[in-house]
Amino acid sequence: MGYCFTDLTNACHDEWRAYIEHDFVRQLGTATLPEASFRHYLKQDYLFLIHFARAYALAAYKSPTLADLRQAHEGMKAIVDVELGMHVGFCHEWGIREAELAELPEARATLAYTRYVLDTGSRGDLLDLHVALAPCLVGYGEIANWLNDQPTTVRGAQNPFDAWIGMYESEEFQSAMRAELEWLNARLADVSPARFNELSKIFRDATRLEIDFWQMGLDLTD
Repeated sequence: MGYCFTDLTNACHDEWRAYIEHDFVRQLGTATLPEASFRHYLKQDYLFLIHFARAYALAAYKSPTLADLRQAHEGMKAIVDVELGMHVGFCHEWGIREAELAELPEARATLAYTRYVLDTGSRGDLLDLHVALAPCLVGYGEIANWLNDQPTTVRGAQNPFDAWIGMYESEEFQSAMRAELEWLNARLADVSPARFNELSKIFRDATRLEIDFWQMGLDLTD
């Protein structure tokens, strides 16, 4: 019997819902999130993106096929050449200078999450790495969609975080999310029950670390 991405989210249902529906996310949607919390999150997310790019470099090394190698190359290029620049611009709008970003110390939640992803990819294969990254790439797209389904979500000029929601509901990001789901589903379809249990643990741990990342922003912890 084949597996798919939904089986991963079902295997850690409570953790996945706690991540998608975290108080940080809810307050972001209702425009009640303290701006200091959002700024702290933005700064740490800049550091996370740098390690995300490193993870794609690792994915290139782990790629068994030319198609996988091209996918990893495009992913790293998108982060280094496009997404980091956009993030710096977004931070500037929130009064965070690029020089400040360059000197940031990593919060413990950032250290734990990014090093877990890189360690998982180093020890395992390409599928292990993609599963460790999935809560970020797939999760942010699902969060934007979940927020848009909530009657309490405020959109437009009344919500200072509206642009963040817009970034992850965009067709560009949603298309990347769908492509990742297609890649994951194709490979999960061939794994054994024992292998799926291993991947479920990776996915659960990465999701728990995503929850900690939201909490870090909410609590302003270093």
